[in-house]
Amino acid sequence: MPEIPESNKNRLKRAVLWIVIILLLWLVFGCSGKAEKTEQDPCASFECQHGAVVRADTADKSLTLVFTGDEFADGAHHIIDVLAKQQVKASFFFTGNFYGNPAFEKIIHQLKQNGHYLGAHSDKHLLYCSWENRDSLLVTKREFTQDLEANYLKMGRFGIRKSDAPYFLPPYEWYNESISTWTRDFGLQLINFTSGTRSNADYTTPDMPNYRSSEVIYNSILEYEQTDPAGLNGFLLLVHIGTAPERTDKFYMRLEELIVDLRAKGYEFKSLVDLLNAGASGVKEE
Repeated sequence: MPEIPESNKNRLKRAVLWIVIILLLWLVFGCSGKAEKTEQDPCASFECQHGAVVRADTADKSLTLVFTGDEFADGAHHIIDVLAKQQVKASFFFTGNFYGNPAFEKIIHQLKQNGHYLGAHSDKHLLYCSWENRDSLLVTKREFTQDLEANYLKMGRFGIRKSDAPYFLPPYEWYNESISTWTRDFGLQLINFTSGTRSNADYTTPDMPNYRSSEVIYNSILEYEQTDPAGLNGFLLLVHIGTAPERTDKFYMRLEELIVDLRAKGYEFKSLVDLLNAGASGVKEE
């Protein structure tokens, strides 16, 4: 058998070496790229609107309770008692105004002690974009970032670090793609409530044209559960921790009834983190 020339041997070795290097690069960057996309793009596994997660896995008969607060907290003690009695972990998104209010300190400590998620809702409850034109921003990125930093600074006084609260719910539950991008740049994921029910109208007062009574709100939840093919699966159901004194018909007084009714229909109440992690863990890489 004729001997292969030394020059050909060297070329063959170099070719094999390059093939090995290319395979290693594909394994390292190709696989890590997929994992990074799954981790950083929750919209690959959840329902999103304008870059914010608004609903988790619709195949899982689970939902989560989300409470927001700014200047009122009249329902706090009742809500805390009901959640403890029903063994439900919920999420509470407060503004810096709320975290900085001395009258609310015991409430925050109690929620943290009970293992509920405590997150940010902006520092000064800013309106980020126009109601009439969603694409029209009313804040700059600098103003947005400084306000959010102030929110987390006040949260830090209660031992809540940014790593403890990676989900952010925008003030007024109103935002656009730019806000979602700025939120990601800040190292957080924007979320919002699931639309379809009137639970978020529990703040309205009788003098408002969009006023909804607690009966109307309650029925809207049950009606949606009956009419949507996925029911309330994956729902982020939003309620306010307190409302203006002018609203005497407090929806949070029906919280326990709602939990009992939905559990009777087979729903499981999960924490926000568990709800979103459960859905993310089921994502398949392509």
